[in-house]
Amino acid sequence: MHFNDFVTCAVYFWAMLKKSLVLIVDDEPDMVELLSFNFEKEGYFIKSAINGMDAVEVAMEFRPRLIIMDVMMPKMDGIEACQIIRQNKASYDPIIVMLTARGEDYSQIAGFDTGADDYLIKPISPKVLVARMKALMRRNHMKETPLISKRKTRNTLTINREYYSVFKNNKEIQLPRKEFEILSYMAEKPNRLFSREEIFKHIWGTDTIVGNRTIDVYIRKIRSKIGDNYIRTIKGVGYKFVQNSK
Repeated sequence: MHFNDFVTCAVYFWAMLKKSLVLIVDDEPDMVELLSFNFEKEGYFIKSAINGMDAVEVAMEFRPRLIIMDVMMPKMDGIEACQIIRQNKASYDPIIVMLTARGEDYSQIAGFDTGADDYLIKPISPKVLVARMKALMRRNHMKETPLISKRKTRNTLTINREYYSVFKNNKEIQLPRKEFEILSYMAEKPNRLFSREEIFKHIWGTDTIVGNRTIDVYIRKIRSKIGDNYIRTIKGVGYKFVQNSK
């Protein structure tokens, strides 16, 4: 094998490895061992960390496709670690799932505000967790493929589905993955009413259970970045994307 062929094979292997690399972050060794065992049985490669600070270093070095992270940890909690990783979205945008024993609304909202893709409550069956993560990764893989025309313009708001980018008045607006998917989904059918349940099903699928306030939190975050006039609330029903926003 020529050297160039070897390099090509190595690059291809590393690309495939990253697609199946999972980072598990928890300060409980038994939890890390249990989840690692179940993911490895399904053919995934595992990296681990015991706190948020180490998680950020491992994520930036190895760039796993999926990060499962506890919230309450020493040195740096999962919320702060998620926020730091999301700051590098332009070069690296993994799927991040918060796994914790805390179920308070404010913890979930904090997790979603920093860009978490899902929020699961302990205890959860490892087999169920692995199945849900596989489904989540499949859905996100499908969404990495252009599903609509390369560019759609609504007055001064431009949404590019292929590159996961949003521009307003020629200025790029950074949106986390779920915020972008909600905005893009609604913008495909301007002036159409979307119920919360419909948005839930399209973005998260039927395998994931999220809190009643999740969509409201995401809409609020999107409005804070693109302006209040593009998404209207239909009280008691849902939301609609307004095509001709003023």
